[in-house]
Amino acid sequence: MTPEQRKNFDRLMSPRHIAFVGGADAIVAIGEARRRGFTGEFWPVNPKRAELAGIPCYASIDDLPQAPDAVFLAVPVTAALETIAKLSAMGAGGVVCYSAGFKESGADGAEAENRLKTAVGDMALIGPNCYGVINYLDNTALWPFAHGGDSPGYGAAIITQSGMFSSDITMSQRSLPLTHMISAGNQAVMGLEDFIEVLCENPAVRAIGVHIEGLQDIPKFERAALKALRANTPIVALKTGSSAIGSALTISHTGSLSGANELYQALFDRLAVISVTSPSQFLETLKYLCVVGAPAGNKVAGFTCSGGGATMLADHAETIGLDFPACDEDQARALTKLLPAIATVSNPLDYTTPIWGQSELTEPVFATAIAGNDVNSALLLQDYPAPGLDESKFCYQNDAKAFARAAASSGVPAAICATLPENMDAETRALLIENGVAPMQGIHETLNAIAAAAQWRQRAASILENPTSALAPRTISENMVLMDEAKGKSLLADAGLAVPAGQCVSGANAADVAALIGFPVVIKMMGPKLAHKTEAGAVALGLNNVEAVAQALTAMRAAVLTYDKTAVTDCFLVEAMAKPPVAELIVGIRRDPLFGLAMTLGSGGVLVELIGDATTLLLPCGQQDIRAAIASLKGAKLMQGFRGLPVVDFDALASHLADLAAFVQTSDTPIVELEINPLFVYEDKALAVDVLIHTEAGT
Repeated sequence: MTPEQRKNFDRLMSPRHIAFVGGADAIVAIGEARRRGFTGEFWPVNPKRAELAGIPCYASIDDLPQAPDAVFLAVPVTAALETIAKLSAMGAGGVVCYSAGFKESGADGAEAENRLKTAVGDMALIGPNCYGVINYLDNTALWPFAHGGDSPGYGAAIITQSGMFSSDITMSQRSLPLTHMISAGNQAVMGLEDFIEVLCENPAVRAIGVHIEGLQDIPKFERAALKALRANTPIVALKTGSSAIGSALTISHTGSLSGANELYQALFDRLAVISVTSPSQFLETLKYLCVVGAPAGNKVAGFTCSGGGATMLADHAETIGLDFPACDEDQARALTKLLPAIATVSNPLDYTTPIWGQSELTEPVFATAIAGNDVNSALLLQDYPAPGLDESKFCYQNDAKAFARAAASSGVPAAICATLPENMDAETRALLIENGVAPMQGIHETLNAIAAAAQWRQRAASILENPTSALAPRTISENMVLMDEAKGKSLLADAGLAVPAGQCVSGANAADVAALIGFPVVIKMMGPKLAHKTEAGAVALGLNNVEAVAQALTAMRAAVLTYDKTAVTDCFLVEAMAKPPVAELIVGIRRDPLFGLAMTLGSGGVLVELIGDATTLLLPCGQQDIRAAIASLKGAKLMQGFRGLPVVDFDALASHLADLAAFVQTSDTPIVELEINPLFVYEDKALAVDVLIHTEAGT
């Protein structure tokens, strides 16, 4: 976004006057601006009508009193292009281009969109093919459908790539405070990244929610997300849809383990973007962050007036890493004095019905449990009665207010959660927000939101304290060459990674070389069509003498001939047989045209396909990120002294892999894909047993 576009974006978001260009759709947009409370000037433009929505029309853009700050444009493509060119020439601020028929409609539309980009000049433009923008702070709407939503002067800015989803959010019954709603459409001129960069500067924007179908400029998104991080503005992302993004290669295991979804998740992890998988989780997480902020840790004080509710909280919390710490002896004694005899001191705490609704009795319980246990947040479970059955509602409210006061006195974020999302009415939600409490709907969504917010705070601090170099994707040649394994292992040795002692020979010399290396040995047939040697029968393990070598060569030739007669060669790699490891890993580094280099780590050997235990990091990254990725694997338990196995030095292992990543990033050999499967892991070293490397052709 240029400085001039930035100025014009501000005009578009907070206009003094709006031109509505079109017919029926423009009439609706005028109504929505009125609904929002826009107090500026309305300038309808239509050459065939005397008025729109009761306001006299201008026949042409040329007839407007001055260049409009904002324009809602709803005319066919050809007229839209002409109008945009005129608006640019006269110095208009910005345009919401509701008009469709651009790149989403095919080749002709794509050409029209290119002409739009040229015509727009320094104007800010949202769309085309979008719903537009609502600014809840300044009561401005350029929007083509009925909309809802409110703002108490702060809240979430939402940016979506789906018009209907943005409209649905404004209608939601969840009391999410809003500052802005932007439907991005085709993003011909301004994209998600531009909106993030601007909105995170606004102190009223406490969190940014993005609905992503796909990103086109990953480095630009990275810069915007880091800017938001420095501004202490969390980003919550709902990534939907499948994507064709990914390496042109499908031959490796890691290619299947780190597809588009994994690369997006790696991007979000790298930038402390909170990733969610459902619309309800999207809204609840944003609501928690906007109303009460991110807690300093994962320790929670939980309260219910039901033993069943306490169990529900504890069960899900355990699966997502939230901690309900037990009360210490002093706290337990204090709570015992405050609670009825039938109550059992615990966390989550069922404070029982004998004191329910009596704030003079419940507030000391809440305050003691929160203040005495070094917790980072507090949560009360309450399902409110339905209208017509709510004669006891004041009791719920008494406890809610007591809980709010107790949490405020300890300075921890507080939330009240309805077990069932619909069991919290609008009046209650408003009351809770007024009292500084997040009105949350759904147990799992609430606990997930608290956990995600706590993790965001910790991850954000780590990223800002230990910044890494920016992502650097580049164009990848479609022509790639498979490097033979011997050369690949030589390359790994140059990178400082240990490989088995070995030598490439003809079949006639294999036995002699095997004896020289020392039995037992491994023999592999080498060839450009033998990427997966095991499947072709091109591997023989544990050969203990010369006779075994001869028999293995004969059997291997026959197996490969059956597999593919054109794959048979007389080149064999003879290697020392590695001793059994503590664990096996799969390590892959591949270059993606959008994301750049990505490292995938997983449990190796047969576990690759059996359990798909893998995680992906974008490069460059720090050694500690690699260590954390290793520790996150299910297979990591094998390396932590499982059933008497030796304990692996995770720091040493991470150091080896960090050196490998750095080598690939700086190597004169343009590596497109590298896979080690398996990497044998020992107590303080690692050994690359098998390697698969693709390089760009001509190198």
